[in-house]
Amino acid sequence: MNGALNRFFGGPPGWVIVRLVIISLIVGLIFSGLGIHPLDIVRNVQRLIEGIWNMGFAALQDLFGYFVLGGVVVIPIWLILRLSKMGRNSQ
Repeated sequence: MNGALNRFFGGPPGWVIVRLVIISLIVGLIFSGLGIHPLDIVRNVQRLIEGIWNMGFAALQDLFGYFVLGGVVVIPIWLILRLSKMGRNSQ
C-alpha cells in the first residue's frame, strides 16, 4: 500500500505535501505582487467557459479550422520523418 501511495504522489507523501506548501507560498507571493487574486482566476475561467458556450457552433467551426491549419504543417512533417526512419531501418 505504501509503495502505491509513493508512486501516486511521486515520493513520500509528507515531503510532497511540504513541497506543495512551499511552492504554493512562492506562487502566491508572485501572484500577489502582480495583483492577481484567486477570485480573478476563477472569474476568468468562468468567462472563458461562457464565451465558448456563447460562441456555440462558431467555436466548432474555428476549432475545425485550427485542426486543418495545423494538419497542413504537422502531417507532411510527420510523413517525412516516418519515411526517413523507414529508409534508415532498411539499410
